[in-house]
Amino acid sequence: MTKWVYSFGKGIAEGGAKMRNLLGGKGANLAEMSSIGLPVPPGFTITTEVCTYYYQNGETYPPELAAEVAEGLKAVEAIVGTKLGDAVNPLLVSVRSGARVSMPGMMDTVLNLGLNDETVEGLAKASGDARFAYDSYRRFIQMYSDVVLGVDHHDFEDLLELKKDLRGVSQDTELTADDLKELIGEYKKTVEDALGKPFPQDVQDQLWGAVGAVFSSWQTHRAVVYRKLHDIPEEWGTAVNVQAMVFGNMGSDCATGVAFTRDPSTGDNRFYGEYLVNAQGEDVVAGIRTPQNLTIVGKDMQHSTLPAMEEVMPVVFKQLDEVRETLEKHYRDMQDIEFTVQKDKLFMLQTRSGKRTGKAAIKIACDMVDEGLIDKQTAVSRIEPQSLDQILHPMLDPDADRKVIGTGLPASPGAASGQVVFSADEAEKRAQNGDRVMLVRIETSPEDIHGMHAAEGILTTRGGMTSHAAVVARGMGRPCVAGAGDIAIDYKAGTFTVGGVTITEGDWITIDGAAGQVIEGRVPTVQPELSGDFGRIMEWADEIRDLGVRANAETPDDVRTARDFGAEGIGLARTEHMFFDGDRITAVREMILAETEEGRRAALKKILPMQKADFVELFTIMKGLPVTVRLLDPPLHEFLPRETVEFDEVAAAIGVSVEKVRRRAAQLHESNPMLGHRGCRLLNSYPEICEMQARAIFEAAIEAAETTGEPTHVEVMVPLVGIRKELDLLKDVIDRVAKQVGQEKGVEPVYTVGTMIELPRAALQAGVIAESAAFFSFGTNDLTQTTLGISRDDAGAFLGAYEKRGIIEQDPFQTLDVDGVGELISIAKERGRATRPDLKVGICGEHGGDPKSIDFCQTVGLDYISCSPFRVPIARLAAAQAAIKHPRSS
Repeated sequence: MTKWVYSFGKGIAEGGAKMRNLLGGKGANLAEMSSIGLPVPPGFTITTEVCTYYYQNGETYPPELAAEVAEGLKAVEAIVGTKLGDAVNPLLVSVRSGARVSMPGMMDTVLNLGLNDETVEGLAKASGDARFAYDSYRRFIQMYSDVVLGVDHHDFEDLLELKKDLRGVSQDTELTADDLKELIGEYKKTVEDALGKPFPQDVQDQLWGAVGAVFSSWQTHRAVVYRKLHDIPEEWGTAVNVQAMVFGNMGSDCATGVAFTRDPSTGDNRFYGEYLVNAQGEDVVAGIRTPQNLTIVGKDMQHSTLPAMEEVMPVVFKQLDEVRETLEKHYRDMQDIEFTVQKDKLFMLQTRSGKRTGKAAIKIACDMVDEGLIDKQTAVSRIEPQSLDQILHPMLDPDADRKVIGTGLPASPGAASGQVVFSADEAEKRAQNGDRVMLVRIETSPEDIHGMHAAEGILTTRGGMTSHAAVVARGMGRPCVAGAGDIAIDYKAGTFTVGGVTITEGDWITIDGAAGQVIEGRVPTVQPELSGDFGRIMEWADEIRDLGVRANAETPDDVRTARDFGAEGIGLARTEHMFFDGDRITAVREMILAETEEGRRAALKKILPMQKADFVELFTIMKGLPVTVRLLDPPLHEFLPRETVEFDEVAAAIGVSVEKVRRRAAQLHESNPMLGHRGCRLLNSYPEICEMQARAIFEAAIEAAETTGEPTHVEVMVPLVGIRKELDLLKDVIDRVAKQVGQEKGVEPVYTVGTMIELPRAALQAGVIAESAAFFSFGTNDLTQTTLGISRDDAGAFLGAYEKRGIIEQDPFQTLDVDGVGELISIAKERGRATRPDLKVGICGEHGGDPKSIDFCQTVGLDYISCSPFRVPIARLAAAQAAIKHPRSS
């Protein structure tokens, strides 16, 4: 038979830390603390399997549960020597949630359960403290009514404040027993008025009401949102912990508190926490009273005048400090603990691995290696890769004021301030004059690239986490808030409006790309520190990982950033990003508008030295590391203007008629450009473009090698191949140009030719395509689009609903669709290597910086991942963690 209830406390420990999945984190750790001899009030845990049963069976319980709960309750009563509902010597219990992983504040708790009009009298006599008894009862009525009965807690808070005003006191503790009796009567009347029935007096009804409320809180809006943000599966469910109450509100020799065994903000090895005398746990977290520091050091650091626990309760504090040491040695991790002191006796109510900042996580991991508590692999495993985002970018000064006027998606981390501009051209112009600008657009497109690069940050009102603005901003390391739909932009007036605030071009705003906030005015930032412990963690990660880590980068700044962050090469250099600046865009447009091959070649001749210069700088910076250069990918219409007023400017710059520009733009218009005339299709239509790019690449490679003294390892990548012949024709062009350059320079270029796998047909035909391709790079952004038939630019309209309804678990443009896209990657790798065993295989889509996707790349046996420069450290760490979880056979 399934066991639904597990007991703990006073020498009983039917579970332990290894049973987290069944008992939840809280229950497992209460049992574990009991087993190592720490003072834990007795109780029992109703397992997470009951939660699953509850939701699968119309919110009912297993038939055996009631009997098992009754047995668990008897065991608690025997240990404590009191009985639930006894009028003379009543047992009070707490009923708390406990998911597998910590979900602070997301689910419900009930304290002091077991009190009614009779048992409160018994508690008053048994404790010898009527004030304590009635204080506990009024707390219970308020909490139970809010959590279980659905009566708003503000109704009770208002009554409490009114009572304090009438008595002329400021603290709850100053109310007398008689005051509290009156308050209890008012509370009960509030409940009856709201529900039409009295507050429940039957303690068994109270218990099962609280148990049901905890299970129901698994599906509250806040819990659902938290699970989504932290990728916690719905089917895990929560446990329920029923535990004998201990009381921190029985007088001045009682207290309650919350603490961390190390500083969760900095990672410093010092006891960090707060407590309150004569209080219960919710008082500390609710902010009803000002909590006091545990330690004298903490008190001094915060310039507090309130006495520390170390001063007020030195004996108990010493015991607590010893528990701190015991727990760290046992769990070998920083712990977040809750405790209560009843009549100078310490009780432990919870321990769990403490939440910490990215900076603290790194310091704690390194310190614990130095202290001999953990090894390097454990240290690397402990750090959440995404938390590195907190320290890789400038952040807003946490002590600075901020006036948030709008919110959007946290599309690219970091923070920046700038003067608002509404066009890329204006952003570039102002930046060249030394201004710091913030580019604000409804949405961005490839032709905005120069302005995006010039801006301090980017704000858009449309688009999701994988929109053009988001992807490019992350690649550049620019902060970005995308999809801020409440903002209304008026390009003509040069303003945007949100929440009654109007911002005019030239006004200063600040964006926080990690929080998705738009802030009026300038807010100071603090710069990251990337040496010391950060460097040690990265070094250990590099020792462990199997996957190579490259960067998607093509501008000199981005390439240098990638190198600084430890990239081992460039996995994607997008040549079209080099076409948008200054004179280049004019030459490109001249090439597009040319009506003959001769005209196109004349324009390409102007572009050649510009493109070559870019490659020389890129190859020189990478100094012998592999560089994958993708040939021109986007359709030509992206290089032409969209607005009528811009047609005039282009026509004047090139010396052609406006009508010709307009006609050519109309000819190039495509209903679905993602599936249109682009990539290898475009290059096969106009092979002279491929020739120019190949020449620029090979001449630059030879020139850079002469400068660096290192051979330049170039990987020429042909995009959007779906048919082998598409690749073969272009490979012939590339090989021919390489031979010509070699003869002209007297040096043979070192290169390979491969393709980007971004079409399902390419994945299925990988065995044939590998006969011509020396490497595959999976462009997972487009492969996701073409596999699922979903446009990443439009998917935001419905993907949220799909996640909510459980059709998909996460956005497939952020985390790889393993079952569909991943299956194609696996097929392509296997078929490609069956043809060419030394085939190099990697990915270069946005998924290259996503830890879950990196985990898949490890399991499927890829050679490398490539991501935006600022995600390189995240990828290095995630790749190491994947290698620890899924070691490859040597």
